[in-house]
Amino acid sequence: MISTGASKITCGYQAMVIEGSTLKRLRVEARLTQRRLAELVGISQAHIAKIEKESVDPRLSTVNKILHVLTEREGKKCGEIMTNHVISIKPTDKVLKASQLMMKNAISQLPVLEGGKIVGTVTEDSIIRNLSTTLADERIEKIMQAPLPSVPEDTNISMVQPLLQDHQAVLVVRRGEIVGIIARSDLLKVISRNPLTR
Repeated sequence: MISTGASKITCGYQAMVIEGSTLKRLRVEARLTQRRLAELVGISQAHIAKIEKESVDPRLSTVNKILHVLTEREGKKCGEIMTNHVISIKPTDKVLKASQLMMKNAISQLPVLEGGKIVGTVTEDSIIRNLSTTLADERIEKIMQAPLPSVPEDTNISMVQPLLQDHQAVLVVRRGEIVGIIARSDLLKVISRNPLTR
């Protein structure tokens, strides 16, 4: 379902809503004027302005064109900065196992996989919110949250920046399979060299 002022884009397993404000942020970070972006996309500047103000409900194809222009500009790709080894857990595993994996690997979230499909996420926050004397023996499926957003490995990191404002990490996929993960710390490693953040 597409709501006014936002378009639902499916990237990997997770559907995400691209707001007009997010498109504006990406445009500004890419150092493009509304007029220049409109020229590159093939629509009017007035339409770009309306999309950013969320006063119109743009077609999915239009949003895809805008995202293509904004994410294909110069800059590092997700595949270049991602952590290749993705530690995951199953929904039937115990919370104790998740806690041990997080402590051992100094991470704050784990994708939950079932039959190779992403079905959820378990985080430090979800464990803390459900603390009890019996929590260690509970199954992950009882406390897991929605799956982390996912993007193709050739996505520009400028697209990941706004996602990491709302999520602890972003999964990176290749032909539907998880090949990496980008946490906020991964983005911090390149922030000083990324012209989009200066």
